[in-house]
Amino acid sequence: MIEPTVTMPPKRVRRAPVRRPEPPRGTVRFPVLAVVFVCAACGLVYELELVALASYLIGDSVTQASVVLSVMVFAMGVGSLLAKALRCRAAVGFGLVEAGLALIGGTSALVLYAAFAWFGESRYVLVAFSLAIGVLIGAEIPLLMSLIQRGDRPGRSGRKASLGKQDDAAGTVADLFAADYVGALVGGLAFPFLLLPWLGQLTGALVTGAVNAVAGGGLVLWVFRRDLTARSRALLVAVNVAVLAVLATATVLVDDFEQAARRAVYGERVRVAVHTELQEIVVTGGREDPPDLFLDGRLRVAGQDEYRYHEALVHPAMNGAHARVLIVGGGDGMAAREALRYPTVRSVTVVELDPGVVRLARTDPALARLNGQAFRDPRVRVVHADAFHWLRGATDRLQERYDVVISDLPDPGITPSAKLYAQEFYGLVAQVLTPSGRFAVHAGSVTDRPHTYWTVDATLHAAGFATRPYSASGRTPGFAAGPDRADSAGGTGRGPGDWGFLLAVPGSRPPALGLAPDAPRLRSLGPDTLEAAARRAELGRGAEPPPSTLVHPRYGS
Repeated sequence: MIEPTVTMPPKRVRRAPVRRPEPPRGTVRFPVLAVVFVCAACGLVYELELVALASYLIGDSVTQASVVLSVMVFAMGVGSLLAKALRCRAAVGFGLVEAGLALIGGTSALVLYAAFAWFGESRYVLVAFSLAIGVLIGAEIPLLMSLIQRGDRPGRSGRKASLGKQDDAAGTVADLFAADYVGALVGGLAFPFLLLPWLGQLTGALVTGAVNAVAGGGLVLWVFRRDLTARSRALLVAVNVAVLAVLATATVLVDDFEQAARRAVYGERVRVAVHTELQEIVVTGGREDPPDLFLDGRLRVAGQDEYRYHEALVHPAMNGAHARVLIVGGGDGMAAREALRYPTVRSVTVVELDPGVVRLARTDPALARLNGQAFRDPRVRVVHADAFHWLRGATDRLQERYDVVISDLPDPGITPSAKLYAQEFYGLVAQVLTPSGRFAVHAGSVTDRPHTYWTVDATLHAAGFATRPYSASGRTPGFAAGPDRADSAGGTGRGPGDWGFLLAVPGSRPPALGLAPDAPRLRSLGPDTLEAAARRAELGRGAEPPPSTLVHPRYGS
């Protein structure tokens, strides 16, 4: 009996799914950490650019830094939450985030300056850029975590695998934050020492944006190219090329843009515009016309009426011994010009922080003519130093005693000068004055900023001075209150209508307000004028506010 042959079907052999080879350990982690380092540096540069430019455009650097930092940190939290939706497509998501950050961060200074120049308002633009940049920076770390773990998985199994993944995740977080913090350090140091002096605020931001785009786009398109579809790869290439093209075009045209914006701010008669290490100096007007001098956008000298300010500041303080005169600030030379009109003045010491102001006041024909060539007078000595630190050293030299000290400084509401309106500074002045010396202080507008003015008065009292308030009216409308035209007095764009001064002497007895017997002929002052100026200032006196100190400044913008 023949048994039938049963033919068994062939067994199907299951083939393991073909996996793309994982990159070797470290080939992903190190490029990612390098890009984290670069992006963190770029992010901090954007942050510092906004703070620096907003302080210049709006004033009050403390307030602007607080607004930018608080809004940006809040937005970073929002960005971290929003990034959760992109983790499934982390590579393309990170590439788009970096391209957007490069474009927005790189052009932020340009747009902020344009809003100020042509619309006169930059606060809302500042907040908008802080929000946008913060959201994009906050999305970086979650997406990078996904990318770095995807390319750097340890091969383990079971409980050991679970523990290994936890350990590896903790190590990844530590590596990311270490690279992020070190990059922030480098960016924070590069901004003031490299980018700002070499490239300026506008070009520095554009170049930073280009570096950001190259780093972010290069990481995704090269290291994580296997995670991209053909469409995603084409999208990222097109977006990054467009961003770089915009940044490159803006960099080429930035000088023309800056000139147009400067004309929009200062008018068509800009004659000199220079950037020193400390500030921007602009002189407007013709060579034969009285010039206007702007420092960081604020009108410091109006050629048409500067004599009203400088005569009122200097001459009441000269009513007494005035052989030795100290001027704090006054790099334009106008206060020195008024002091030198007294033949009995033997020396005038001008302590000015920025050498560029003195250099321009000495060499520019219109400014030199306006200040009477004061810096060519052999009685004038110029010291380029911070007045606070210089006075601390002068108190140790007993021969450094002055009959007259004149504080020719910007309004006390401007934060960088606030320490020179503090009780500690006035205490240093008291130590270099002779017992019969007189101290004249420009204290801001009496009518438009009465709280600031009377805070200066209270601070002088706290430092041991007795004071006599007075003011001078008739100032030219302009940007003296600050460059942001929306912040001018009453929202009219005219600026404050008067200058407020305080004449102070050591002790408790207020000084007499008058002119010296040998005073030269003045265009704006006389005995009747000073009496009226004192009465006008006293009308606004109220309850004495607390004094301002270094650790508790009380001046508002």
